[in-house]
Amino acid sequence: MSDASATPPVHYEARPSLPHGFRPRRGLNWAVIGLTYTSFYLCRYNFSYANKAISDEFFFSKSDISTILSCQFVAYGCGQIINGLLTDRIGGKRAMLIGAAGTVTMSLLFGAASFWGMLWLFALLWGINGYAQSFGAPGFIKINSAWFSEKERGTFAGIFGCMINLGRGVANWLLPALLAGFVFIGMWHVPPQHWRWLFWIPALIAAAVAVLLAVFVKDTPEECGFKNLFAGEADHADTEVRTALGVVFKQIVTNRVVWIIAFAYACTGAVRQSIDQWFPRFFQDVHHLDQRGLKFQLLGLAIPIAASAGSLLSGWISDRFFHSRRAPVAAIIYGLQIVVTFVAAQVTSVNWALVLVVLIALTVNSTHSLLGPAAAMDIGGRKMAAFASGVIDAFQYFGAALAIKGLGWVLDRYGWDYYFYYQVPFGLLGAVLMYSIAHRKSLKKGDTH
Repeated sequence: MSDASATPPVHYEARPSLPHGFRPRRGLNWAVIGLTYTSFYLCRYNFSYANKAISDEFFFSKSDISTILSCQFVAYGCGQIINGLLTDRIGGKRAMLIGAAGTVTMSLLFGAASFWGMLWLFALLWGINGYAQSFGAPGFIKINSAWFSEKERGTFAGIFGCMINLGRGVANWLLPALLAGFVFIGMWHVPPQHWRWLFWIPALIAAAVAVLLAVFVKDTPEECGFKNLFAGEADHADTEVRTALGVVFKQIVTNRVVWIIAFAYACTGAVRQSIDQWFPRFFQDVHHLDQRGLKFQLLGLAIPIAASAGSLLSGWISDRFFHSRRAPVAAIIYGLQIVVTFVAAQVTSVNWALVLVVLIALTVNSTHSLLGPAAAMDIGGRKMAAFASGVIDAFQYFGAALAIKGLGWVLDRYGWDYYFYYQVPFGLLGAVLMYSIAHRKSLKKGDTH
């Protein structure tokens, strides 16, 4: 057979050649930043496990609980825009340290507020916690946009998702154990704790990890002596990572693609938070699962594993097979999400409900990591990644705030039968928006081919 008739080989772009010692140093930087962001999520997902206990103690309705959550989401969204812009000026490390100090303080105060039980106080403290946490993602993305090649960012986004889900996995194990009581390393019996400890213990963990961040993390490879790492990449040609606020603002807010991705991300946030904040309550109220039971524990393990798998796989696929294009992959995933949420609305079996919630977590966390960190770094580069991330991620939480408030109202009036149906339209809108830009080879302003 002639060579002309043979199937042409598939060529993949070679990984950049990096100097000795760079990968271990980047690994240390990355691990500490990841642990810090993981601890932020411990101080966020704790609310979903305290949800029912707070309602039972203070006779809060589901709409009341949604008010507390919506305050957090609105404050987080506003903070993402403000702090994303600020982070591009002050640097990612400082931003994450500010966020850590804020979330530790607010978590401690939220637990203390249990002695008064006032809805407005809970909403205020959780809103301020949301604002403090909004320093985390821009800081995280800002630092890593300098440490990773343009060709590695989809894969990095998957690892970013894993860091989030590590926090969720720890929360899913630790928080029910605190409520139920447990034996620590086979020696010390810890009795069941009041729900306030679900806020105090994560705060102490976040404080300890923030010390590691202050000691070990550097904003750029150049601070560690590594120069000219990604030759030929326009984004890395200038080693400076800070720039004027006016320049950043104009470049990002006038990019039409930023707004398309932002509205799609609002759809992701609506479904993601509907699952994350309400799945424990759903299985407690509808299927009468005990948080200490085996099925609940397996669900708590399966959700972060599936979410991590989706984050990694979607990022890798977009880098490997779509030439780092995020939109077409996201459009496909939104389509899968529509199917899964619609099927979930039909089932009554607890086992099928468990499986389908895990699958929803897989799809929604795939678009979460793909459109947030990866697309933001593609658009903003190392100089403007934080603000690009801030604008896009803000809409995830604005969407979540509206959706969660609406969901609380629906659940109070119509019950859990509409829980999954409520999520379907968000997947549909996300798919349409991503399909509209799926043809683009670049997300930067003015690049259409």
